[in-house]
Amino acid sequence: LSHQKLTVSKVALVCASSAWSFPGLPIDCLVFISAQCCIVLFIGLFFTRFWLVSVLYATWWLLDWDTPSKGGRRIHCIRNSVIWRHMRNYFPVTLVKTAELDPSKNYVVGFHPHGVLVAGAFLHFCTEATGFSQLFPGLTPHMMMLTLWFRVPFFRDYLLSGGKQGCSLVPSDKDSASYVLRRWGGGNVLAIAVGGAQEALDARPGAFTLLLKNRKGFIRLAMEHGAPLVPVFSFGENELFDQVNNPEGSWLRRTQHRLQQIMGISLPLFHARGMFQYSFGLLPYRRPIFTVVGKPIKVEKKHNPSQEEVDRLHQTYIEELCKLFEEHKTKYNVPEDRHLEFI
Repeated sequence: LSHQKLTVSKVALVCASSAWSFPGLPIDCLVFISAQCCIVLFIGLFFTRFWLVSVLYATWWLLDWDTPSKGGRRIHCIRNSVIWRHMRNYFPVTLVKTAELDPSKNYVVGFHPHGVLVAGAFLHFCTEATGFSQLFPGLTPHMMMLTLWFRVPFFRDYLLSGGKQGCSLVPSDKDSASYVLRRWGGGNVLAIAVGGAQEALDARPGAFTLLLKNRKGFIRLAMEHGAPLVPVFSFGENELFDQVNNPEGSWLRRTQHRLQQIMGISLPLFHARGMFQYSFGLLPYRRPIFTVVGKPIKVEKKHNPSQEEVDRLHQTYIEELCKLFEEHKTKYNVPEDRHLEFI
């Protein structure tokens, strides 16, 4: 009985503390809903006695337009909040270090797989719940996010100030990424969920399919700045939700792709457990996540790398990611005969 009370308490904490950004709906969907509410609020205030709020904010917005591409505004008390530790314990989530990262360098981290929630990347790079700063002292993580969210009134300031779990978020455009990687003195980690929202459509228990075969922009970015590449694989990331079957070519998959092209986010039809029962609901399953950080891949700086050079480094990255997966999979209950698939 005491164990059941503890379980319910943890579930309630996760639900209450993360109504905006965690269990229940994929983060992309929740961001979309939140952004819509902010737009409605901004426009709606013009038609009330509080119209001056929107006018003053619009002025601030124009003056502060370039801040998203310059690293944002971090608030460390949010990043270190006890709420995120409750989220970590819900699954639980563990960050595993396999190699040292020199704090005098800047790094491009490729996070795999995206999953439905991006729970591992979120907790590791956007909070201190898993002890990122203790494991990698001297490094400051930055998470990339769709550029369009930084053009939404009110919501942009929430993101920039570390509202999304205290992370230093940067738009997913080349200028913003380059700003982070150009910082003198090193110590910056640019984390990218390489598969993106499209990969979430293949996120289901037992799946090890990565959308990576033709994703080479992050490789070119690393080469242009001479930033070492760090492959990261999050075991258990795809185990959090079941998903309605949506094979390539099906009407559902075509509809999801079409909606993604229109809205910029994917809409996987997922389900897992409820708050007080375990058979059906929108809360994620309580299954452990182990995120393994691989060793850095040395990258030679080239201002204008050729396609052949990009392809060669891309192949090296895939080989190192596969090696990382194969070396650790049996530790985290992945069958010996399972291997990564790339599309």
